[in-house]
Amino acid sequence: MARLKSRVTSFDVAKLAGVSQPAVSRAFTPGASITKEKRDRILAAAKELNYVPNVFASSLSSKRSNMVAVISGNLNNPFYSETLQVFVESIQRTHRQVLAFSVQDGRDSDDVMMQAMRYPIDGLVVTSAQMSSELVKLSEGLGIPVVMFNRRVVGSELSGVQCDNFEGSAVLGRLMAAAGARRILIVRGDPQGSTSIDRVQGFRSAVDGVAGVEIEEVDGESSYSGARNAMIRRFNGPGPRFPDAIFAVNDIMAIGCADALNENFGLKIPDDIMLAGFDGIREGQRAPYSLTTVRQPVERMVAETLELLKAAPEDLKGAEAQRRVIPGDLIPGHTVPGMGRWAR
Repeated sequence: MARLKSRVTSFDVAKLAGVSQPAVSRAFTPGASITKEKRDRILAAAKELNYVPNVFASSLSSKRSNMVAVISGNLNNPFYSETLQVFVESIQRTHRQVLAFSVQDGRDSDDVMMQAMRYPIDGLVVTSAQMSSELVKLSEGLGIPVVMFNRRVVGSELSGVQCDNFEGSAVLGRLMAAAGARRILIVRGDPQGSTSIDRVQGFRSAVDGVAGVEIEEVDGESSYSGARNAMIRRFNGPGPRFPDAIFAVNDIMAIGCADALNENFGLKIPDDIMLAGFDGIREGQRAPYSLTTVRQPVERMVAETLELLKAAPEDLKGAEAQRRVIPGDLIPGHTVPGMGRWAR
């Protein structure tokens, strides 16, 4: 059996280039102080030896890996894939790397978090799924800062950044009621997720007191197929009584509702039923949807999340100021009548 070649080290490169080992490290560190002549010499030696810096070895000496783990929701939902893209670009601009994990809807993130914490990460961002109190304590014991993105963990002191899901949904509720909606169907997401709960409560707060309003709720499983199937189950049968309006707590479910209502029942939006979503994903703004929705300011939310992640661990616990709530942006769209006065 052929023996594996031993890995070339920074000391080998330093010897060939005639420099110190710390100079080799600086040559491969963006922004580090080193002359062009010395860097060129080191890079030439590295090329000759087929040397590639070992990130994990570097982390042992610096005690920082410059890796951030991001635990995302189901990437079949465009909101999470679009958000992950912003995280990757933002983190890489600071010469750090992303370790990405995905959790399916409705499942807790404990197993995935345990997997992430096996790596020498400098911080952890959780954008979806539930997180047990045991995992919160473990991360604190390991000294790994955790920041929640667009969700809360009830009873914990974790810092987090979120869109104002309650008020954004209340705005949509007021608009639908003003447009004449009285029979309203709410399509929920993850029944345990704080985001879905906040949006349902916010919408209800705006319409519950309106005379003649009837509200029904169904589960949409936070997904396109879940919402589409929910519409088919709910309205299949003789003489279905359709609502005046549907509020889906995320855009991908609103799209699923629109497709089912049009393709299975021949209904037009907003002529027959008005529709609103939440998130502001790119797909929802394209024809034929042009959804009325609330866009989450993802770039700002990501920036503030990474700012919290850099804070000292003791600053991330018990401080109400570290739970940042950012207003969303109303996108008028074409799926709720009378939105012309809101057009951009």
